[in-house]
Amino acid sequence: MTMVRKRGSPLAEQLLETLEDRGYRDTLPRRAVVQAIAERERHFTAEELHEQLPSVGRATIFRSLKLLVESGMLCRVLLEDGNLHYQLSHRGHHHHLLCVQCGNSEDLVGCDIEDQLRQVAAARRFQVSGHWLEVYGRCQSCQALQQPA
Repeated sequence: MTMVRKRGSPLAEQLLETLEDRGYRDTLPRRAVVQAIAERERHFTAEELHEQLPSVGRATIFRSLKLLVESGMLCRVLLEDGNLHYQLSHRGHHHHLLCVQCGNSEDLVGCDIEDQLRQVAAARRFQVSGHWLEVYGRCQSCQALQQPA
């Protein structure tokens, strides 16, 4: 018996194909998680996904998030208050500029922090396996709102 796939968004299909290419099955719960992620325009938490998909177990949501992060399709975003969020990642390794006022995030690419980290690590004979950098501040729109008229 052949399973007929319910067509999702092109982005959801791309996410599922990426997981399938890595050997992970396309299950209905995982499809629901991926479709919910594809519909997001901003960063989100695992709990928000669980509230949106109460029939999908927390473990499935967390496993799916982990797989998508490992595949490079999602990235983790650590907000200033310590809450871990996720967002779609359309680029390779990058960092984030996070507005503490409105919550918007912007990818920071072309940062030369990797060169500096290599130099510091080499000087201390330390082998770097990765890093994670979030920069907190206020975006241009929030700054403009607080400018005197």
